[in-house]
Order: sequence, then structure tokens, then C-alpha cells
Amino acid sequence: MGRRRSGAALTGSPVLIGAVTVLVTVVAVFLAYNANNGLPFVPTYNVKVEVPNAAQLVKGNDVRIGGERVGSVSDIQPVHHANGLDTAVISMKLEKRVEPLPKDSTVIIRPRSALGLKYVEITPGKAGAGYAAGSTIPLSQAQPHPVEIDEVLNMFNQPTREGQQKSLQGIGDALTGRGEDLNEAILALRPLFTNLQPVAANLAAPRTQLRRFFPALNRTAGLVAPVGQTQADLFGNLDTTFTALADVARPFIQDTISKGPPTLDTVTAQLPLQRPFIKNLTGFMSELRPGVAVLPKTAPILADALEAGTKSLPETPAMNRQLEGTFRALQRFSNDPLVPKGLTQLTHTVSSLKPTLAFLTPVQSTCNYVTLWLRNIASLLSVGDANGTWQRFIIIATPTGPNSETGPSSGPANGPTVENHLHANNYPNTASPGQDKECEAGNEPYLAGKQVIGNVPGNQGTRTDGQVKK
Repeated sequence: MGRRRSGAALTGSPVLIGAVTVLVTVVAVFLAYNANNGLPFVPTYNVKVEVPNAAQLVKGNDVRIGGERVGSVSDIQPVHHANGLDTAVISMKLEKRVEPLPKDSTVIIRPRSALGLKYVEITPGKAGAGYAAGSTIPLSQAQPHPVEIDEVLNMFNQPTREGQQKSLQGIGDALTGRGEDLNEAILALRPLFTNLQPVAANLAAPRTQLRRFFPALNRTAGLVAPVGQTQADLFGNLDTTFTALADVARPFIQDTISKGPPTLDTVTAQLPLQRPFIKNLTGFMSELRPGVAVLPKTAPILADALEAGTKSLPETPAMNRQLEGTFRALQRFSNDPLVPKGLTQLTHTVSSLKPTLAFLTPVQSTCNYVTLWLRNIASLLSVGDANGTWQRFIIIATPTGPNSETGPSSGPANGPTVENHLHANNYPNTASPGQDKECEAGNEPYLAGKQVIGNVPGNQGTRTDGQVKK
């Protein structure tokens, strides 16, 4: 008998061939079913990542780097923190070739389509240290926070959609038949955008701090919110006001507005010329303050003067006619070439008299001595008869004693009797510059039994005979 070959025995068994075929099919189905979770017996780099929200991410979704699939999601677990925050921890099986991920790598969950399918996108960093297998990438690396398409679509709720429909309808009605006007508007906007470019550059500059404007505007709106009703009432009242103004808008308000720019130009040109006048007026008003301060006391006197003036004014025309010749004579006098020379000499004279007048002015203005002197002179010569007047006087006997005024003396009288004391004050104080403010002449007290030569001790005040009580 010849020997049977082994190869012929294997192919000749239908049962064995069917068993092998079934085994191969089962292995293929198993590998296809677990393809998303990684092939068996293939080493992987397993890490976890904490994300704010793993919504619509399911087990088996891709993990990609730069758009290339490098692994899959193997598990998703929710985590509740003590501060009340809820996050999710995603377990990932990655290929060994990406091990280790740098510490500064970032993770974001992104959509693959509008149907809701998502994947995990890893952006590797450049740090030298990396995450070991089994490590968890912290929540701080889940950057940036994505805006989901469903969040965007949820903005368009029923009221928003209805408002958009009405807005589109209103815009469409407004633009109907206005194509030519739009073309002209676009042409007119060209200079605007040309000028807008540097403005936009300034707004975009970091030093402008435009990003702080809107938070500040938000805070301002929050502050204004409590007075919203008051502002609404304001606009309602403004509507009432402007409705009333509409009746006089043309031509009155229109003329006011049209004539406003020329008026402002005139004011701008003329106001600088008013500065000397305003400066002088300020000085004038400042000088008037003392007079205004005493006006309540002097007003009755001024009223009496005005009343007397009203009686005298009817008589002035005749006097003015008589003064015409006087003023003409003054005119001829002023035209005389010798007059300026005389005025110059008079000016020098007056200037040289200024110190004397400054010294003598308080004699009258404060002490009223000139008036008293004239009064006494008039009284001295007030007695007389048909042939004339004579001077009134009386002789007063001087006291007797050593060095008395009755005869020659070797010194000022100084006793021994009470009457025999000399009292002499040749330069009494008259409130003049350099002196005490007192009207000493005529007010010196007589110090009996005491020699007094010069100013009397003490201040005698400024009250003299004939002054009005204050």
C-alpha cells in the first residue's frame, strides 16, 4: 500500500474547512466591533482630561491632533465638586507615538458636523515635561471654551424669529424702489469710510482701552436702570415740549438756527475786543463796593437830593443858555498854545503839593478842622454895627508864680501851685500820615497840677464839634 499525503487529508475534510471559516469570521467581527476602542494586543497611551462639559460626546468618539486620529474616548464620568461645580472626566486611549503629551497642551471638544457628532481635539504644547500614562490633564487646560452650535441656534427663539421677520419685512418695504438712492448713499459713504480708518485705528490702539468701555457702559446702564421710569417721563415731557415748539418751528426757530452761525462768528471776533472793557468794568465794580456798602445809609440823603434836583432841573435850560458863552470862552482858552505850558506847570505844582495835601487831607476829612476854623472865624467877626464889625475877644489872666507866663522865665512853669503848670502842644495829632488816628487839637484834656508839653497821653478819638453822629 502506498503512504497517504497529509495535505490531501486537510482539504478533503469539509467539516474542518467550515470550522476554520467560522473562526475567521468571528475574529473579523470581533475586531470590527472593537475597532473604535482600539485593537487588542496593541499597546496604548492612556490619559484622562477634565473638561467643563462633555455634552453629546460618547464613548468611542475620536481623539485627534491636527486633524489626524490618534485615539478614541474610552470612558466619560461626571464629577461633582465641593463648590457646586459639575465637570466631566474623559478617559482616552491614545497611540504610543504621541506619548508623552506636553504639560502645556490644551484640549477642546469640537463638533464634526451639524448633526451633533463630536471629537476631542488636542493641541500639543511646547513644554519639556509631559503627562505620564494614567495622568489627568487639569480643567485649566480645557481652553478655549467652545460655543456649541445648539447654543447659537437657541438664540433664535420664537420672539426673536418673529422680530427678525418683521425687521426684514420693514427693511424690504423701506428699500423698495430706492436702488438709485442707495447707490448715491454708498457713493457718499466713501469719504466717511476713508476718514473712519484712522478713527478705527485709534479705537483699536491698546492705549485707548476700548475693551473697558463696554463693561463701564454696562455699569452705567445698571446705575441708570433705577431711574428708568423718570427718564421715560422725561422723554414724554420732551415730546410735549417739542410738539408745542413745532408750531413756531418755521420760520422763528428756523431763522434762529440759520442766523446762529453768523452770530457766533461775530461773537467770536468781538469777544476778545471786550476784554479791556470787562477788565475795566471789574475794577470799576470793585471800586464801587465801598459805596454800595454804605448805600443803605446814604440812600435817604440821595433820595432827598434827587427830589431837590427834580425841582431845580426845570431851571437848568436857562442856565445852560447863559453858560454857552462861558463854554465858548473855555474852548478859545483851551485852543491857546500857551495853555498847555501853563497846565504843565500846574501839573508840576499839584504833583509837588501831593505830600502836603496827603498830610492835610485827614485834617478835614477825619477831624473837620477846616470847617471849624471857618465857623470860628465867621463867629469872631459877627458882632458890629452900621459902620462895620469888630473882633470879639476876652483877656484871660495868666497864673502867677515862678517861670509863669506873666513875665520872663528861665524854664517852663512847673508849680508850685496847681495853676502854675505850662500846657503847650504846638503839633497836635490830626490823624495825618505818620500820626496816631486821633483828633487831638481842641480835645486835649487839661491835666491840673501837671506840666504837659507836647502830645497828651492817650488817644482822644476822632470826634470833633460839628460832626454828624455815627
